[in-house]
Amino acid sequence: MKTFKIPNVKAPRFRPETYNVINQEFFEKFKKKYPKYKDYDEKILRSIIKTFNKKVYETVIDKRDGVQLPETIGWLFIGTCQESKKKNIDYVKSRKYGMAVTNRNFETDGKLAKIFFTSYAPKHKMKNREFWSFVACRDFKRSVAKNYPENWNMYIVVDATTKLRLVYQKAVQNHIMLSKERNQLKDYNEFDI
Repeated sequence: MKTFKIPNVKAPRFRPETYNVINQEFFEKFKKKYPKYKDYDEKILRSIIKTFNKKVYETVIDKRDGVQLPETIGWLFIGTCQESKKKNIDYVKSRKYGMAVTNRNFETDGKLAKIFFTSYAPKHKMKNREFWSFVACRDFKRSVAKNYPENWNMYIVVDATTKLRLVYQKAVQNHIMLSKERNQLKDYNEFDI
């Protein structure tokens, strides 16, 4: 076993600047666009947004196929993946024992949960859809980590070497071909040659 070098918790960190979409400008535009909600306080609107987001991620955890996001932005689901090739270090136990201790995921047979977002589903025909991305909030990640070991067999198995975009494109092509065959078979009469 390797000795474990305890990380310096008080060392300087690089934190990139982030832009929060829910700011004062957002609330002003919202109240201007929807004047019937102008009496609502920002705290109430924030709680509505947070409650909606919580319902979305709880549904993603409960449903195998995930959730289609509003306004056809994309599809959100949890996938089962093989464990990574690099070691998954358990920092709490490693600090306690002074040796590098790995987390082996025995509850899930070494499988990992990943939160997937794709805008290449068959029904999504948005402009610039390749520029959309999704970053899960801390509560979503923690609830996935908590619930995944209980129902890890339920989720879709995603191969690490295939791209989801190609899988969806193949599904769309198959769907188009099947619908063409069905349309041709509707008018087909074997006795009328």
